[in-house]
Order: sequence, then C-alpha cells, then structure tokens
Amino acid sequence: MNEAQSSWRQSVHNYILEQAKPVEKFGHQPRLYALAQQIGTDYTYDDEVLYAAVYLHDLGVFIGHRPEDPGLLAHWDNTAYAVAKAPDILRGFGFPEAKIGAVVHCILTHQPHQAPQSIEATLLRDADILEQLGAVAILRTTCKIGRDTRFHTFTDAVRYLRKAIDMLPPFLQLPQTRSLAEPRIQVMRAFLESVQTEAGENLL
Repeated sequence: MNEAQSSWRQSVHNYILEQAKPVEKFGHQPRLYALAQQIGTDYTYDDEVLYAAVYLHDLGVFIGHRPEDPGLLAHWDNTAYAVAKAPDILRGFGFPEAKIGAVVHCILTHQPHQAPQSIEATLLRDADILEQLGAVAILRTTCKIGRDTRFHTFTDAVRYLRKAIDMLPPFLQLPQTRSLAEPRIQVMRAFLESVQTEAGENLL
C-alpha cells in the first residue's frame, strides 16, 4: 500500500469513526471489511473499491445524517443518501476518481434484494447479509429496541431475527459465504429456542 492509499483509507476510517452514532455502529465497518476479505480469498477484486464501499455504505443510518422525525425516518432511504454523499467524500480524501463509480455501484446494490454486477459489490452484499446472521446480529438487533422505529419490544426483535433466518440465506451468492452462514444460523436458532423456552408467551 502506497502513501496515497494509506492516507485516504485513514481519512475515511477516521471520518466514519467520528460520524458513526450511536457509537456501536462503527464496529460494523471493520467487521464487514474483514468478512468481505475472508469471503473474497479465492477471487480477484479491487480492494480500494471494497474498502471505500464498506466504510461508506451505511452513512445514511447514522444520527446526524438520517432524519430524526419518526414519520420521515420510517420512509428514509439510507442507501440513496450514501450514494449521493459518497462521491464528494471520497474526492475530498483523495480517492481515485476513476473508481468512484464502482464504489457507488457497491453501495447501491448492497441490500439483499439487489443484484450486484461486480465482485466487489457481491462481496459487500454477501458480507452484509452475514452481519445480519449470528451472535453479532442478535446484539445489533437487540440494542435497537426502544430507539429504532421498527423495534419497540423484545417481541419485535425476535420477530425480526426469525425473519432473518428464513429470508436472508437464499440471497447469499458465493459458496464461501453460504458455508460461513451455517454456524451463524445455528446460533440464532439456539438463541430463539432459548427465548421461547424461558419466556413462553410472556415475552413483551
């Protein structure tokens, strides 16, 4: 990695570290980058594009970037926001201009229902789905209870986790990702079974 690469990467890292609010949202980026690299071991990909997309894809979910009004937030398109903001942010940090379009494509197609057309976008999307499965996914979901319009009670969180197990795995594209997903799904199933055993019908 040359000095220019190191400089913009550190700038992007520091920017997201500063902007990620609530603070625990920052952990998603380094975890996601590590997962994408792990999944991409057998593929040739542009690591600059992947790194930039990983760190900027969720900009629109941070407090200070998303609307605070519950009505507006319920219809907020955080992906469109990140797509709009990412190019100027990257230019300001010295990211290669010729690669900005590839980063935008990754961000635009990182949701499960999207169809990525590059290996970098596929790695981001598969890794992001993995982050919605397993023990970390449980932590990420339960910490939103009471502060996210989707999660008012434990029951809301449990319903979301059950839906993730049922809906997300079929969207995974790469064999390595599907393999990594299996133990994460088992962890979630065990957790949800324990919740049912301990709370029964009394889970608020």
